[in-house]
Amino acid sequence: MTHLEEIMAAVELGRSGDRGAARSQLTALWDAVGDRQTRCAIAHYLADVQDETADELAWDLRALEVVEDDGWLPSLHLNLADDYRRLADREKSAEHLRLAREHLPKLPDGGYGDLIRSGVQHVADALSAGSVQRLETSPST
Repeated sequence: MTHLEEIMAAVELGRSGDRGAARSQLTALWDAVGDRQTRCAIAHYLADVQDETADELAWDLRALEVVEDDGWLPSLHLNLADDYRRLADREKSAEHLRLAREHLPKLPDGGYGDLIRSGVQHVADALSAGSVQRLETSPST
């Protein structure tokens, strides 16, 4: 099984509700994989299966540290904006929303691009409302 297949299998575990197993598998991959782009994907998905927002933030920051492909930046900054919003750090949340918006033109039309664009709007609306609750549209739910 390739690393990508292992990542996707772990992601599916998390989506099916076995977040603990997903965390274990993704953490083992994080420890075993050396290339930055794969580590970015692992950290990005590891953030989504954390139970605590502070842990989610830590993994999102790790993903940002190792990112090499600018295509990840809209999603990474969106996730960081949401993490900081839920941690009541309005300033950092607004900064990452600004960075996410800067990278939105790189996204394709349709599916994934629309998902990230709508996510930016949802986080911006929640930030404006002063909400620190997890959004129903969060990948972590």
